[in-house]
Amino acid sequence: MTKENCLIVHVAGRQLDLLRGEASRIARDNKIDWWIDHADVGTRFCFEDAKAKETFALTCDNFGVPCRDG
Repeated sequence: MTKENCLIVHVAGRQLDLLRGEASRIARDNKIDWWIDHADVGTRFCFEDAKAKETFALTCDNFGVPCRDG
């Protein structure tokens, strides 16, 4: 699995569930696959293309969830 289109977020509980739902919606809208990995600190959300990653980054910003490339 490549990590070039991944973002790491540090959330848990309901916020993590919300982001999973948003990641699923973004991937479905873009007709791509996505997956989650555990990172050293946080959770890594990975997408098959850069456009979906950027959309997810904007979603994180809108929810006030910090994210970083990962």
